Amino acid sequence: MKLTVVGFWGGFPQANGASSGYLLQDNGFSLLIDCGSAVLSKVQQYVHVMDLDAVILSHYHHDHIADIGPLQYARMIHTMLGKKQKELPIYGHMADQENFERLTRLPYTKGYAYNPEESLKLGPFTISFLKTKHPVVCYAMRITNGEKTICYTADSSFLPEFIDFAKDSDLLICECNLYSGQNGENAGHMTCDEAGFIAKEARVKKLLLTHLPHFGEHQELVEKAQAIYDGPVELAKEGWTF
Repeated sequence: MKLTVVGFWGGFPQANGASSGYLLQDNGFSLLIDCGSAVLSKVQQYVHVMDLDAVILSHYHHDHIADIGPLQYARMIHTMLGKKQKELPIYGHMADQENFERLTRLPYTKGYAYNPEESLKLGPFTISFLKTKHPVVCYAMRITNGEKTICYTADSSFLPEFIDFAKDSDLLICECNLYSGQNGENAGHMTCDEAGFIAKEARVKKLLLTHLPHFGEHQELVEKAQAIYDGPVELAKEGWTF
């Protein structure tokens, strides 16, 4: 199992960056988790757009889905240029019917609804879901290939349920849009202290802070999380791999 950070900014991409996108690969299968602004440009450094096997979306805010349209155009244009056509499945939830329907652009992409009450099998990966606390319906994901387990919080304010959900994960990809002392309850985002607390209580092996803010000194996020969680803490950056 290999995870590559494609984009990590919250809200919008910094210059030459990208918002949320993570490429998970194993045994020849490539899964793109979220597809935010500029993710299509960046992901092509690691995989050809026609070699993606599936996409899965946590929710329908722009910084997580903005490049779905460009991805659909890319699949269409490469097909017109004679590349082998393969319908790309894009998985999303059905709580927002209008945005879900946009995932289908036949014959290039097709939207599939995941049932958050059940595990989803995609290639070598088994994915389970947890509804987060965010202004729109959003789902965290726990993904395993049977050997390693990654937990991705997606966007959320703190929930005690994250502790059991992330229990003993090899990697916790935790949103960290706020600094110590700030309150993300209404915005639906977490602080570095909360990320560190989840990592500590869940006994994860590594913590990756992502969905980073556009203000402050990011190293402070690491230091505050490390004051709570004694395992390795890193900041997401483009091309970071696990």
